[in-house]
Amino acid sequence: MQKTKTKEVQKTENKQETEQKTLVIGVIGSDVHAVGNRILEEAFTQAGFNVVNIGVLAAQEEFINAAVETDADVILVSSLYGHGEMDCKGFKAKCVEAGLDDVLLYVGGNLVVGKQDWEPVKKKFLEMGFDRVYPPGTMPEVSIADLKKDLGLDD
Repeated sequence: MQKTKTKEVQKTENKQETEQKTLVIGVIGSDVHAVGNRILEEAFTQAGFNVVNIGVLAAQEEFINAAVETDADVILVSSLYGHGEMDCKGFKAKCVEAGLDDVLLYVGGNLVVGKQDWEPVKKKFLEMGFDRVYPPGTMPEVSIADLKKDLGLDD
């Protein structure tokens, strides 16, 4: 007869698995929107990830340097001020140049100026090399589920 694990044991094991995964998060460019960034940091930490938060007003190079220094598995870029498209151009190429060929790239927020249909915006960022693209208002649970799936941690 096979024993089933209690939810608490499963939760502890899942947390131990995710703690081995490092995420670099921050807000790119001239964007100073810190509240959402702190909410994401707390949510990812509670989910058991090792979170390196580089804060706001971050250049691409700061994300990349932090990822290299911490051997990060994922870089999560936030932008709320509408200039994400401009700020994220060439990001993937710089990651590859720095030896981060396998790092997962996520981006989310209000990524373009003005109100635009989401699908073309998403397509543009996927073409720029991002693995996941999130619209404004996406709940942290969505990206946590995607992280677990993309990192092979889902049940």
